Amino acid sequence: MSDQTPMMKQYRQIHAQTPDCLLFFRLGDFYEMFDEDARIASKELDLALTTRDRAEGKSDEERTPMCGVPFHSAESYIARLVSRGYKVAICEQMEDPALAKGLVKRDVIRVVTPGTVVESSMLEEGVNNYYAGVYAALGGVGLAFIDISTGEAYATICTGAGAAEQTENELARFHPRELVYGGEALEQSFYDAVYARLGCALNPAQKGLFDPAVCADTCLRQFGEQPLPPAVTLALGGLVQTLQSLQRSDLSHVRRLEYYLSGRFMELDLNARRNLELTQTLRGKEKRGSLLWVLDKTKTAMGSRMLRAWLDKPLLGPAEIRKRLSAVDALKAATIPRQELLEALREVTDLERVMARIVTGAANARDLLSLSQGSRSLPRIKKLLAGFDAAFLRTIRDQLDELSDLREKIDRAITEEPPFSLREGGLIRKGYSEEVDRLRDVLSGGKGTLAAIEAQEKEKTGIRNLRVGYNRVFGYYIEVAKGQVDLVPDSYIRKQTLVNGERYITQELKELEQTILTAKDRVNALEYELFTELRTFLAGNAARVQQSARAVAAADVLSCFAELAVRNNYCRPEVDLSGEIEITDGRHPVVEQVLKGTLFVPNDTRLNGSTHRVCIITGPNMAGKSTYMRQVALIVLMAQIGCFVPAKSAHIGVVDRVFTRIGASDDLTAGQSTFMVEMSEVAEILRHATPRSLLVLDEIGRGTSTFDGMAIARAVLEYAADVKRLGAKTLFATHYHELTDIERELEGVKNYNIAVKKRRDDVIFLRKIVPGAADDSYGVEVAKLAGLPERVIRRARELLEVLESGAGGGSPQAQAVPDAQISLMDLGSSAIRAKLEAITVETLTPIEAMNVLYELKQML
Repeated sequence: MSDQTPMMKQYRQIHAQTPDCLLFFRLGDFYEMFDEDARIASKELDLALTTRDRAEGKSDEERTPMCGVPFHSAESYIARLVSRGYKVAICEQMEDPALAKGLVKRDVIRVVTPGTVVESSMLEEGVNNYYAGVYAALGGVGLAFIDISTGEAYATICTGAGAAEQTENELARFHPRELVYGGEALEQSFYDAVYARLGCALNPAQKGLFDPAVCADTCLRQFGEQPLPPAVTLALGGLVQTLQSLQRSDLSHVRRLEYYLSGRFMELDLNARRNLELTQTLRGKEKRGSLLWVLDKTKTAMGSRMLRAWLDKPLLGPAEIRKRLSAVDALKAATIPRQELLEALREVTDLERVMARIVTGAANARDLLSLSQGSRSLPRIKKLLAGFDAAFLRTIRDQLDELSDLREKIDRAITEEPPFSLREGGLIRKGYSEEVDRLRDVLSGGKGTLAAIEAQEKEKTGIRNLRVGYNRVFGYYIEVAKGQVDLVPDSYIRKQTLVNGERYITQELKELEQTILTAKDRVNALEYELFTELRTFLAGNAARVQQSARAVAAADVLSCFAELAVRNNYCRPEVDLSGEIEITDGRHPVVEQVLKGTLFVPNDTRLNGSTHRVCIITGPNMAGKSTYMRQVALIVLMAQIGCFVPAKSAHIGVVDRVFTRIGASDDLTAGQSTFMVEMSEVAEILRHATPRSLLVLDEIGRGTSTFDGMAIARAVLEYAADVKRLGAKTLFATHYHELTDIERELEGVKNYNIAVKKRRDDVIFLRKIVPGAADDSYGVEVAKLAGLPERVIRRARELLEVLESGAGGGSPQAQAVPDAQISLMDLGSSAIRAKLEAITVETLTPIEAMNVLYELKQML
């Protein structure tokens, strides 16, 4: 546009560099938005939409829309936009407007997206914020995950026939907020499904992002020499480049990469995570009621994130698991030191995220103080850890850097209560900089300085009525009365003639004037410069802070586990590779906490690869079958993250995967019925399970006809029990009582049921798992407990008696009671039947149909 102002031309040039973003354009104390950005922001943020160019006489259509937000409160506005799926580019003034010649230089300093947030106000404290990179090559799918808010980085590869399913499972494990992807081995439909299930923002790679040479060089510079498969190098290199372009920084705090293979952690697909309610409930999507809610009694945000990470990645190595368990055991046994450690941990701030803000340049002076204050407890924590002999606790102690030098430098430099803004002064403590102190003295002592100069000049010249003054027009001056002008020295320079005297200026006074008038700007600029120097120094020590943060987090999680073991009466599980699961008096960790104060009935479990491969569990609904099966899976999972478990004793042979098929659901968007979803999930389980897996299957085959469902359920049972086909440890709940006969036919299959006590027409669920098959489903009794009308319950019992006796040719209608629905055939004679049979329904016109209906009514 030929008539646009230089500033609007600059705005549009910068916006062209980030066309897919809303541009926050810094103008003084505001971030302004123009054109379409302004329209979007005004709508999303409830801001008043105004226009530029009003004074130029343009029509409303020709004027430039604009709106803005104060820069000091921009975080909350940015957070709202990002949460609604927008990207926000932050354009800052790159020079002091007071010193700029012409148009102030501006540039984008970072782009804020869901996966690149570092501000604490936009992040959930105990949850990582991962950005994922996926490169799908024919030889395998490379995966990379980076959380720039903490500096954590992970990578892995998924190969083989199940690479797509494994990729989805890994994405579910990290639950990234954003994902950049490329490669040809996975269809777009795969990523669409990931979006539907995880809700992460999808970004197809721009051309050239996954260039092999560039990605290899990027990985080498970021993480050093580390052998990685080609697909992983591409995924990781593309991800790092993406983050660098968004953050406009080298991500110097992201230096430690953990590359892992599938055999290190237990695999949990998305269905298992949801059905077991590991981090959120199935219905309400809330933390309360999940396993994480029970376990997360950590004292630090870092510990909370590490606990979640351990829960997402249960271990497969018994030695590593036992190392954690031994540390928990040692902390459990030492009550007083453990309590002191918990108190010390409570004082530690979120060192990881503070350091991320420091490295990315987003930290203010309060963040630096947070780093100092949060590290004050580190010496005490290290001293307390020195009192334990457990190997893992010794390792944590050795990794814990007290950071005393960083803390001392921050405390010496930053004032106790610094302002939020970095460019308005008040950041630097007195005594840290001589120049800052001098300029502050000038600002605070200007009048005293003038008085001193006045006394000095009187003494030097002998002019007793000499006066030093100031006004806005002429600045500082020395005023001498007419009668004493002869005593004025030659060094005085005449500035103004008055009726009663003359005003002069001296070189000293000119220098003082310049010093005082510019002291405020100079001290603010100097304080900002000193602050940025300190921030850069701290950023150079990011690795030390991150190591200490990881050590604190591990100590926090282990102390939390020990405290849980004491409070909730958990036992130390014995973990090995035996393949056996033996649990005595096991309890559901979540249910017993939700029903605290109510007796929870414990149950035993025995599963192995020989005599107890499959347990068929029968009994009525609501009796506790699903609770019991989930309980076993959760106890296994807790043991493999290194936590004590809710049981009297537990022997856990390491499980490589936990599969669940629980509950009924459909997927209408994919055109799949409840039964189709059920069968698809069962197919996935049988395809990927191994003899070391744990299968939790509830009511397989209930979504179709009785005989079809029973046949499918039996076939699945036989497949799971057969060591030549699968032979996995399986808990199988069913209402098909006919399946209990398998115990006599297949080795390794055992029947169990939920004990029930029946009293007349009522039932009492005893919640106890006992050997043998259930003798009844008690469906009508459960329906009564659920509140069905008494009339319906009576009718159901009558129909049940007919069905069970086989009377009426198998048709319960033959025994209908008087107030039941009446059959048309019971009302008329054979004439009605003859009339109906003579009608060809397919050829009837509407009027003919009405006539036939009228004739039938007359016959009745």
